[in-house]
Amino acid sequence: MIVAVPRAPIDMPAVRITQEAEPKRQNAMPKVQTDHDLRSNRLLGALEPDSRKRIDPHLEPVDFKLGDMVCDAGGLLKHAYFPQGSVLSLLTVLENGAAIETANIGREGAFGLFAAMYSRVSFNRCIVQLEGHTVRCPIQVLQYEFKNSEHVRDLFVSYSETLLSQVQQTVACNSMHTTEERMCRWLLMMHDRAGGEALPYTHEFLSHILGANRKSVTLAAQAMQNAGLISYRRGTIQVMDRLGLEKASCECYAIVKERFDAFLKPPSTAAPGHNKSRSDQTEQN
Repeated sequence: MIVAVPRAPIDMPAVRITQEAEPKRQNAMPKVQTDHDLRSNRLLGALEPDSRKRIDPHLEPVDFKLGDMVCDAGGLLKHAYFPQGSVLSLLTVLENGAAIETANIGREGAFGLFAAMYSRVSFNRCIVQLEGHTVRCPIQVLQYEFKNSEHVRDLFVSYSETLLSQVQQTVACNSMHTTEERMCRWLLMMHDRAGGEALPYTHEFLSHILGANRKSVTLAAQAMQNAGLISYRRGTIQVMDRLGLEKASCECYAIVKERFDAFLKPPSTAAPGHNKSRSDQTEQN
């Protein structure tokens, strides 16, 4: 069943909370994650065996619903969250309570790694943008691995740099490209993560996420539907012409996708003997 996105997480004023939200726990699910479960998140799947053995017993499945707030800006994080099918949205919150998306996180990454590396305070509001499986891990466990494993440090920093590049690209996109181009870019990113399923988003929700007014979003959606790129009905968007949507999008979608596809690979300037991908190192062990 497709559920309409609630407006509350977007319209809430910026507040300071002492800790992250507490989701429902999925007690029916086994605590120990299988190798397949771990690899459904690229970061967890890229961990070396020793680190995985220490982290695995602490992974806890959690149950978030569409629109739930994982943590507000300024909140203290006790866990990092690893999507295994869900998508988390990072929102920058302004003083008047308005918020705009600056990045989103799917099964390629995690929310809370900065807390594991440096500060335990969340700089963004994080909400659930697409329902799906998610596991979380206590910050203290990840901090130990970050301090004691060169591989984990390399992996976390590489992902964090890639996430930052998404933020920078989003800033440029929001400033320089049309509402239609930005919608195409955003829908392509969500289409990748939803596995081709219909997307449960209203024009109101998209206007908040994109930082655009409602009328411009409606006009862009109508133009995209008339061109046969999408089908829109009652708060549900279905991508009809994936190739056409890519052509109508700005370059930002392809740039961000390429960076995330490559973040597990070593840089081209890696020293001899250190040029294997991080995922290859894990598989060999």
